[in-house]
Formats: sequence, structure tokens, C-alpha cells
Amino acid sequence: MRFHSLFGLGAFAALCQFVAASPLANPGEPEIVVTAAFPEDNAFSHVVNGQRNEILVTVENKSERNVTLQNIAGSFHHPETNKLIKNTTALHYKIPLLQGAQMKLPYSFYSEFKTGDLRLNIWVEHETDGEKYRVHGYDSVVRIVEPEGSFFDIQMWITYLIVLGSLGGVGYYAYLTFVPQPKKRKVPTPSAPVGTVTATGAGGYQEEWIPEHHLKKPKVRRTKSGAATSGDETSGVEVSGTEGRKRKGKK
Repeated sequence: MRFHSLFGLGAFAALCQFVAASPLANPGEPEIVVTAAFPEDNAFSHVVNGQRNEILVTVENKSERNVTLQNIAGSFHHPETNKLIKNTTALHYKIPLLQGAQMKLPYSFYSEFKTGDLRLNIWVEHETDGEKYRVHGYDSVVRIVEPEGSFFDIQMWITYLIVLGSLGGVGYYAYLTFVPQPKKRKVPTPSAPVGTVTATGAGGYQEEWIPEHHLKKPKVRRTKSGAATSGDETSGVEVSGTEGRKRKGKK
């Protein structure tokens, strides 16, 4: 039962498309047949948001008059109410189409809709003897889908890097603002040991680097006259004592 229903719906859609592609019952209008179909790699009639979608339009002049192909355009409608949602951009050709000639032309359009089903109409406008006519070539429901993500999508990685860099900068600023930072401790610089310094002239020295036997002070001897002399020096008192004894002997 389901198979027959699907078959009936498919036949009805094909019939509607054939009727739309047929010329109007106007005696003065030339017989121009227009058909359109998606490429073979898009068998399910998917329209991808943000990408260039292409449909192939075949125009055949079955009349005995030459016509001028003006443009190819289209529009999106609500699938149930057929309410107009948005027109696609018209592609202008303005090329002659001789009698009995057939031409296949690509038509590209873009989509920025919510995912789901929409009705797509594609038509061709041509001019004959100063009169303009419109012939529909496609009228069917298509599926609006989002583009598939790829690991090698450069734009996606650039977007991720920009977002991560912004979040990192905001997080670092918040960390410096709200988290108290530890104070740096000053390490004292070790100073050299200070000893007893005796300066001689313009220079100086430290006693701790001088051997002990050089630091021993000579013993001080006191003479009869009360003058203090060191043991290493020959005092003038001893010389004077010797001279006095010599003088006493002479007496």
C-alpha cells in the first residue's frame, strides 16, 4: 500500500513539472519547452546553505520563429501554502535561440534558509517580436541542508583559533584582576666579613689576612730615665749609660 502511494506521489510530481514546462495556451506565444534538473551528483535535490548550488536548464525552441533568451531566475515558496519566501538572483543571457535549436545552460543560486523542505521554481524569460514571455521549467520540493563539516576546513579552524584566543585573553585579564598575586620577597645580599682595619697612607689592610707572628707587638722596656723603648730597637738611654761608665773610669 505504501509503495503504491509513493508511486502515485512521484507520478503526480512528474505531471506537475511537465505541465509547468509546457508553454501557455496563447496563440501568439512561440512554443518554447523548458526543463531543469539537478546534476547527477545531487540526486536527492539538496540545496546547501552558504554554497553555490547549480541546476541545469534545457531550453528548446520548437516554434518557427527565432527568440531571444533574456534570463533565468527562480524563487522559493512554502511547500504547503505556496507562499513566496524569496526570489533568487536572475542570470542574464540575452542570446538568440533559433527555431528548432536546443540549448542547455547552467543556473547557479545561493540559499540561506532554515533546514527543511521548500518549493523551488525555476523559469526562463524570452522575448519574441518585442513581447516578453515566461516559461517555467522546474517546480518541485527540495531539501535545504547545512554544509558538511570537514577536518581540513581552513575557515573553521581560523574561526576556532580566533575564538580560543579571545577567550584566553579574557580569562588571563580576569585572573590578573580578581586573583591576588603573591608578593615577591627580597633576598638580602651577603656582605663580606668586616675586620679591624688599619689604614696606612692612602691604602689599607685587614688584620685577619695577616699571619699572627707579624701582628705581635714588641715588648716595651722602661729605662731609668722613664722612657719606654722596644726590645728590638737600640735605645739612646743604653748608649748614654755606657758613655757614663766610661767617664767614671777616667776619673
